[in-house]
Amino acid sequence: MRTEEKEKSIEDVNYLRIRNFLQDISKNSPFYEKRFKDLDFDVNDFKSMDDFSKLPFTTKDDLRDAYPMGMLACPEENVVRIHSSSGTTGKPVIMPYTQKDVDDWKVMMKRCYEIAGVKPSDRVQITPGYGLWTAGIGFQLGAELLGAMTIPTGPGNTDRQIEMLLNLKSTVLTSTSSYALLLGEEIEKRGLQSDISLKIGIIGSERWGDPMRKRIEDLLNIEAFDIYGLTEIYGPGIGLDCKYHNGIHVFDDFMYFEIVDPDTLDVLPDGVRGELVITTFKKEGAPLLRFRTRDITSINHKICECGLQYPRIERLMGRSDDMFKIKGVNCFPAQIDRVLKEYDELFSEYQIILDRINSKDRAILRVESKDPDDIDLSKRISRRIRDKVGATFEVELLTIGVLPRSEKKTKRVFDLRNET
Repeated sequence: MRTEEKEKSIEDVNYLRIRNFLQDISKNSPFYEKRFKDLDFDVNDFKSMDDFSKLPFTTKDDLRDAYPMGMLACPEENVVRIHSSSGTTGKPVIMPYTQKDVDDWKVMMKRCYEIAGVKPSDRVQITPGYGLWTAGIGFQLGAELLGAMTIPTGPGNTDRQIEMLLNLKSTVLTSTSSYALLLGEEIEKRGLQSDISLKIGIIGSERWGDPMRKRIEDLLNIEAFDIYGLTEIYGPGIGLDCKYHNGIHVFDDFMYFEIVDPDTLDVLPDGVRGELVITTFKKEGAPLLRFRTRDITSINHKICECGLQYPRIERLMGRSDDMFKIKGVNCFPAQIDRVLKEYDELFSEYQIILDRINSKDRAILRVESKDPDDIDLSKRISRRIRDKVGATFEVELLTIGVLPRSEKKTKRVFDLRNET
């Protein structure tokens, strides 16, 4: 099939999926029924995928305002499970799941394990949290469907985690990048690296760069795969990078993906960074139309070397609400990641401190280094950041292990400017 014919075929499939999706939510979702009515939108006016960019966005504020069950789009008796965001930045988001939603999520999670090379003979140690958070139970569902042995240790208790790794000979670790680093450093400290059986790590929940990936892989003697997901969509498992590690494959047979300019909301072409927007056209409990994830990335529809047909998103650069400004320059933590990975002398852990001295903004980068007394290195890093990012950072080199480790997500940016 010629490229243009294939693209037309994909567009036709997407059109049918979205048309059916719009008809469904206009009847079954009180939230979208009202949204369409307020916009004077008739789903029959959706004639082709060219009309998709005219459809309204859904934001996290919409989900918070709908708390607790305002996003429900099916009979309540069809709901088999509830998951929720933490609510640390505001009112929590409640997401109801039907059995079909759970089953679809399970299929995607199994697919992630398979892409990473996990086999039914593997033993999967699951360290993310259980309960209302989607992570732990999502990893477990996929591993069980694959037929692998699951070891649901849950979060924390590093002594117990290491005991399970040793005694049960776990071959796959699922975790946040922060906890994988903490666990790896503790195993190294105890001299147990040759005693563990790990070979694969499936790691996510926070943005992490190549320096941290390499550090984790070296400590645990694994190949690390980056998993993507968010509570509002299904949870972890809507995408994973393959063995070529050149982007995260996202499952467009369950969702429709766009990249938009976060300021103008215009749809952007392949390869251009913007905000990821997701439509969950198969979800029953709480389907979402054009949900703004706030994650900054780009998308690529070219076929990967691995042969998978799924499009790829670039590893996350950050979030549109993670951006910080220094003297008028827009900065993202991922830009700092990219500079740090150029220096073999540096380790993965760093902090960015923003403060204000005599009414002038100041940015300090504190990063762990093999040689914390190398003044020339700190000057070279500062110049490189200025060249690449456009902002001036004072660079402080620290001894390895000085910065705090976390069992959850590691905070990178500390903005103290409003406190001075």
